[in-house]
Amino acid sequence: MLRVPSQLPNDLEDLIHRTIGCCIAVHRALGPGLLENIYSRGICLELEATKIRFEAEKQIPVWYRGQLLCYQRLDLVVAEQIVIEIKAVERLNPVHRAQLLSYLKVSNLRVGLLMNFNVPVLQDGLKRIVL
Repeated sequence: MLRVPSQLPNDLEDLIHRTIGCCIAVHRALGPGLLENIYSRGICLELEATKIRFEAEKQIPVWYRGQLLCYQRLDLVVAEQIVIEIKAVERLNPVHRAQLLSYLKVSNLRVGLLMNFNVPVLQDGLKRIVL
């Protein structure tokens, strides 16, 4: 797998690489065309098998002008550092990237992976975002 040059610490880059590997393993086994929650469950099993800590459907508070508006659910948060947003759509649109950017901002995390599982090869459906 290709590594992307970045300013992130090596341990975080390694975690990103291992996390993407887990997602690829799920996609290779299941293929495209299933529901997002099926891929999410598969990724959870793969992360557990590789002993990578994660939280599924993590609730994070959304604040505006000092007021709590609501709690937003994130598909997966890996090791309290990476947000994974899972999609199973025909193609990723700019709004999907904007959605992940909003999740990163409200969660105060720097790294997000936008994964569209409805593609023949997962690398074609993967977008990495670093703030």
